[in-house]
Amino acid sequence: MLDPIVNFFTRIFQWIGRGIGLLIGVILWPFLWAGRWYTQRGWILKAAVGVALLVLIGLYANFFYATQWWNNFNPNYPDTYTFDKRNVSAGEQVAAGAGTDTAKTCGNSGIAQIAADLTDFNVNQNAWISSMILYKLGLFGIDWDHTPWMDNQASFQRGINQAVRRTATELADNLGRVRTTSQIDADLQDARGNLQFDEYTWYFGVSPFGPKTPTPSYYRDAVRKLRSFNARLATCQATFDARADNLKQYIDRIASDIGSTSAILKERAENHNNGWFDFRADDRYWFAYGQLYAYYGLMKGAQADFEDVIKEKHLQSLWDTMDAQFVSALKIQPFIIANGREDGWLLPTHLTTMGFYVLRVRSNMVEISNVLTQ
Repeated sequence: MLDPIVNFFTRIFQWIGRGIGLLIGVILWPFLWAGRWYTQRGWILKAAVGVALLVLIGLYANFFYATQWWNNFNPNYPDTYTFDKRNVSAGEQVAAGAGTDTAKTCGNSGIAQIAADLTDFNVNQNAWISSMILYKLGLFGIDWDHTPWMDNQASFQRGINQAVRRTATELADNLGRVRTTSQIDADLQDARGNLQFDEYTWYFGVSPFGPKTPTPSYYRDAVRKLRSFNARLATCQATFDARADNLKQYIDRIASDIGSTSAILKERAENHNNGWFDFRADDRYWFAYGQLYAYYGLMKGAQADFEDVIKEKHLQSLWDTMDAQFVSALKIQPFIIANGREDGWLLPTHLTTMGFYVLRVRSNMVEISNVLTQ
């Protein structure tokens, strides 16, 4: 009596098995065809193709390693600096000997130091993913940013770079000079220009056609320029204008920057809430995470550079609150980014969560800015 039911389910599983076999056959057919073609060629062509395949396999192995292992990633990296023991604002003279200029010592810039170290982290301690040839080629022509793989570190790095770019502009235009009528520091101007360079340039390009200097080379030069500025500042041969209005403007620019990011997170969360199948959600999330990662350290540097201003305006409590918001945000590191509905009950909404912390940090910055205005 059960034979018809058993036969029915047997046929279903046979059809499923045939379907899976057909799918695997379609996937493997190009490789089988290539294998037959390869075995029928001469040894010279075989050697050339074999070398090309080995190079390709090597490139993909390196690409996989570069995108999956984040060397020296540490959300608590600002704690490794000893700014709290310095007790001197950036540019403030702390010692002089024999009445000579060469014996002067001034406080260096924590902002410039963090900006240089973050860029070094991006391009020296790790590979700069966005300009790697396999990242530019994509997955069978599909941009890696439109896939769920291999793009998280690239977005994270671009988030850091966004924060450092903003900071380099402020250093060159305001912090590294007296008012706006003095000369722009040459090292800071060069660093700003190098950090503004395109993030996706490889050794060769088609628009315009020809060889190019890759992106990491420009960013490495920016690291050298920032460190050169800091070395001159430590010997009182450069300027850092640690005024309250400069700190206010820097914080306002950062608040505006992360405010834009919160709007991007909001748009993605509201209009593309496809749960785990929103393949752009991880890009938005890790870009925002990279910004907060960078600004956490840069705000620690600013706290050291503007020590006198913070004491004068009694900002320590507000600053500690802002730091706590950074720490809370950087603790959220999901293995898979899900863009679920905000009122959903099954899938998490990581973009909304990150957007909440971005706005919390921004609100603390606005409070600090308001106090600096008084």
